[in-house]
Amino acid sequence: MAQESSFDIVCKIDLQEVDNAIQQVMKEIRTRYDLKGSKSQVRREEHEIHLLSDDEFRLKSVVEMLNQRLAARRVSLKGLTFSKPEEAAGGAVRQKIALQQGIPTEQAREIVKIIKTTGKKVQASIQGDMVRVRGKSKDDLQTIMQALRGSSLSIEMQFENYR
Repeated sequence: MAQESSFDIVCKIDLQEVDNAIQQVMKEIRTRYDLKGSKSQVRREEHEIHLLSDDEFRLKSVVEMLNQRLAARRVSLKGLTFSKPEEAAGGAVRQKIALQQGIPTEQAREIVKIIKTTGKKVQASIQGDMVRVRGKSKDDLQTIMQALRGSSLSIEMQFENYR
């Protein structure tokens, strides 16, 4: 009987890389001419990034800088969920960005549906905030990975524990 192979589909954002990108943005805010002396700041608390700036224009500049730094550090922007900018004290503007950790149940069901449409002989099971795919053929598992990479899902997926 053939050995069964498997892999896990997860969604994790490297928080250390996010922290490094935030530090770079804060350094640039202190030195950039148009942002020098402003209230602009970026900080991370758990799985959220908090942005604060004097006005909408400066907030937009800070968001662009953060997106550039995150992309340079290979942090997928698909894993970020931007909230609407809101008014803060003193006429400032703030915005929250949620960092996605784990696959939401809705998205996991969609992943399983995509796997089933491939017609390969594999089993996909939702296990908490990840999806495990098992099958006898490693080629089938590779095909599933390619199908998921080519799909138009709105989350960033990583494939772990391939054995």
